[in-house]
Amino acid sequence: MSTERKPRADAERNRARVLEAARALLAEHDDVQLPEIARVAGVGVGTVYRNFPDRRALVEALAEQRFAEIAEYARKRCLDGKSGVKRYLRHVGEVLSGDRALSSAIETARGSAGSEPRGDALAELETVLAQAIAADQAAGVLRADCTVGDVYLLVGCLSSVVRTGSGDWRRFLELALEGLLPRD
Repeated sequence: MSTERKPRADAERNRARVLEAARALLAEHDDVQLPEIARVAGVGVGTVYRNFPDRRALVEALAEQRFAEIAEYARKRCLDGKSGVKRYLRHVGEVLSGDRALSSAIETARGSAGSEPRGDALAELETVLAQAIAADQAAGVLRADCTVGDVYLLVGCLSSVVRTGSGDWRRFLELALEGLLPRD
């Protein structure tokens, strides 16, 4: 029987401060180091390393935080059957374009292009996205054969447009969304 203790309230606050500082610093420059994050967060370096043994662990925690925020947005704003998938994709576009530094840090930490969700974050997003798709399909505002995989394909393309600056992501999304409308 495992008895995993819940972190103390001050430890949770410190972890949140570290994540907040890291996100802010990454927006300024991509070569931020853990001691600098500790200084800005107002915690000791040991606190940072206790929570995040290396930069990659910190960046993964930031990625999980981002995906949790997107999932929360989708739960609150995209399940009403009134073009929730469209709102979801626009929100993702805003997040990606507004926080390019975090996307870049995620890609660097993972050693691959793209900053897609993994693990629990992926499962959570798939669940809420499936609910949004079902609600939109039931309302007749989304084509019947649209799947979570289709939406992820569009998110991947959207991410690429934002990451490479190869065009206006809003225009790309406008064109792509036409393909999700119900067929006559």
